[in-house]
Amino acid sequence: MSNCYYTRSLCLEDLRDTFYFAESAGAANMETYTTDDALTVMGFGKFQALVLAYAGMGWVAEAMEVMLLSFLGPVVRGEWNVSPQDESILSSVVFAGMLIGAFTWGFISDRYGRRTVLLLSTLLTSGLGFLSALSPNYFCLLALRFFVGIGVGSGHVFSSWFLEFVPAGNRGTWMVIFSFFWTIGTVLEASLAWVVLSALSWRWLLALSSLPCFLLLPFFRVTPESPRYLCAQNRMIDARLVLERMANANQAALPLGVLTYHGETKIDCITHTSEDEHLIRVREKEHTVVNAISSKSGAIAALYKLLSHNLLRSTLLLWFVYYASSFAYYGIALLTSQLSDVNRSCSSDLIFEMHQKDGNLYKDTFITSLAARACGTGGTTVLCLYAPEVYPTSVRSTGVGIATAIGKIGGVVCPLVAVGMLRSCHQMAAVLVFELVLFLAGVACIVFPVETKGREMD
Repeated sequence: MSNCYYTRSLCLEDLRDTFYFAESAGAANMETYTTDDALTVMGFGKFQALVLAYAGMGWVAEAMEVMLLSFLGPVVRGEWNVSPQDESILSSVVFAGMLIGAFTWGFISDRYGRRTVLLLSTLLTSGLGFLSALSPNYFCLLALRFFVGIGVGSGHVFSSWFLEFVPAGNRGTWMVIFSFFWTIGTVLEASLAWVVLSALSWRWLLALSSLPCFLLLPFFRVTPESPRYLCAQNRMIDARLVLERMANANQAALPLGVLTYHGETKIDCITHTSEDEHLIRVREKEHTVVNAISSKSGAIAALYKLLSHNLLRSTLLLWFVYYASSFAYYGIALLTSQLSDVNRSCSSDLIFEMHQKDGNLYKDTFITSLAARACGTGGTTVLCLYAPEVYPTSVRSTGVGIATAIGKIGGVVCPLVAVGMLRSCHQMAAVLVFELVLFLAGVACIVFPVETKGREMD
C-alpha cells in the first residue's frame, strides 16, 4: 500500500491494490460472484426499465430513419426530376453508411465503451438528420443521408448494451418487448409521412424524423456503462459501482463477496504455466488479458478471434442470415411503395394488379408495418438476441457490428431489386428473389451450432 491518508475521499490506487490482493490471497476462502450472478439476484427492475427506455428510443430513431426511405425517394424524384437509378441510389447510400457505421461503432464500442458510441452516434444522426432537411439539391441530400446512415449504424450497440443489463433467465422475453420499439418507430414514421406529406413538404418530414435522436441527448449523463464491458476491461471497481447503483434502484442487495470476471479470453491467453506465474500479481494477469486483443492490432485481432475454430461456424452463418434478413426486410418495405407506383405503367405478371391512388401509398405502408412484415420483425428480433449471446464481451460489439455491416450489404443491394427490377416490369421475378433468400436463411438457422437460451453471457 502506498502512503495515502484516507480523509473524505479514498485513494483509488490503494483500493485497487486492496481489491486485487484480496482476490488473489483469499481466493480459497473468500466468496466471489460474477456479473451474471448479480443480475440474477437483483432481477429485472426499475434500473433496467430506464435502460430499456433509453435503448428503445435509439431503436425508434433507427426505425424511423429506415422507414423514411420508403417515402423519400418518390417525393424527391418528383421535386428534382431525378432518374429511377438516382432514386434507388438515395436508399443505397444510406445503407452503405449503415454498413460502415455498424462495423465502426462496434469496434469503438469494444475499445472505448458503449456510452461513447451512444453519445457520438446520437450526435451524428440527430445533427445531420436535421441538416438534410435543408438540402439545396439532390447531391447535398445524398451526402448528408450517407452520414446519417453511419450514425444509424449504431443500432446494434443500443440493443447489445441493453442486453448486458438483463438477467440470463429472461433475456428472450425482454428482447421481444424491446423489439416493439422498432415497430413503434416504423408505425410512427408511416403515420408521420401520411400526415406531413399530405399537408407539408418532405423537408418537414426529414426534420421531424430526427426528433427522437435529439430526445436522447438530455438523458445521456445518467446512462450507465455496461458492467460486463467494465469487467472485461479490468475496471472491477467501476463495474461494482454500476451494480451497486442498480441494486439501489431495484431495492435489492448484491451477492456477498468479491466481484470477479471469468472471461473466456482468460483461457485463450494462457500458453504455459510455471511456479513463477503463481507469484505474478493478479492485477498484472488481468492487464495481460485485457490487452490480449489490442496487442494484435485491434480490429484484425478481433476478426481473427471471430473466425477462430470455436466461433467460425456461428460467425459465417450469422453473416448470411443478417444479410438475408436485411435484404428481405428493407426490400419488402420498398416493394410496398414501388408496386403501387409501377403497376400503373406495367402489365403486372402477378396474380392480381393494384390500382391505387397516391394517398393509398401511405395507408399501405402503415398496414404493412403492422402486419405484412411481422414474421420478418420477429426473425430479426431473435437474431438480435442470439448474436450478442454467442460472442464473448471482449468482441461482442465488434462481432455483432460486422454481422450487422454485412446485413447492410443486403440493404444496399435490395433497392436494385425492389426498384430496378420493378421499374423494368419484372414484378414476379423480384418477389421470387426475396422468397429464395428467405428460404436459404431458414436453412442456415436450422444448422446454427449453439443454443443460447438461458446461458450466461461470457
